[in-house]
Amino acid sequence: MFPTQSMGYDRAITVFSPEGRLYQVEYATEAVRHGPLAVGVKGKDGVVLAGEKRSPHALVDLSTLKKILLIDDHIGTAIAGLHADARRLIDHARVQAQINRLSYDEPISIQSLVVDICNVKQAFTQIGGYRPFGVSLLLGGVDSHGPQLYTTDPSGSFWGWKATAIGKESDVVRDYFEEHYSPDIDVEGALRLAMDGLLKARGEQEEFDPVKKAETIEVGRIDTEERMFRILSHDEVAEILKKMAGE
Repeated sequence: MFPTQSMGYDRAITVFSPEGRLYQVEYATEAVRHGPLAVGVKGKDGVVLAGEKRSPHALVDLSTLKKILLIDDHIGTAIAGLHADARRLIDHARVQAQINRLSYDEPISIQSLVVDICNVKQAFTQIGGYRPFGVSLLLGGVDSHGPQLYTTDPSGSFWGWKATAIGKESDVVRDYFEEHYSPDIDVEGALRLAMDGLLKARGEQEEFDPVKKAETIEVGRIDTEERMFRILSHDEVAEILKKMAGE
């Protein structure tokens, strides 16, 4: 992927290769591609985020690992990449969301928050002595424009999506979503599609233990009626998987 004759150009983030590439940014993108999978699906009345938790060691307590986190009451995020980098960006996003509430007495728009996060990410691609954030964030929520779903990448770019995935096996899941996504899908259908995408990537659509599998999956959802992003409990995720396994 990275030609030997060009490797000298990755010594500093501020140096472009002759082809106009920033290798440090591409390395950060590789960190995202090797991170545990996270998916998001936007329905006509809500958004669902789901993510896979992968233990770095057999003795790790999976309940202490967080894949879905709350930014504000109406916005949640899923992580793929380096969690330490994600923590720094999420803390920043939470502060910006509260500043908006104190300044304007209203929830921050999701696109404004995404732009602010990406401004921080982009700044770290052009400052000597720093490195890019090796993480992508999948942000979903409901604001005055309705359900919203965005991704941010290490370069500071962002995109709005109907359904997408980040992390390991994300290409497989995006292809699956492209075949099965419908513009008329509701939040319950989005939840089912998101879970199907996770299981498709793991090759576990046929047989699995719902209770055990629920320990490795986190799910968050929000609808246009309540406008409150909620992370589902282990029992709720297990119940969803039991219904899927019984079909």
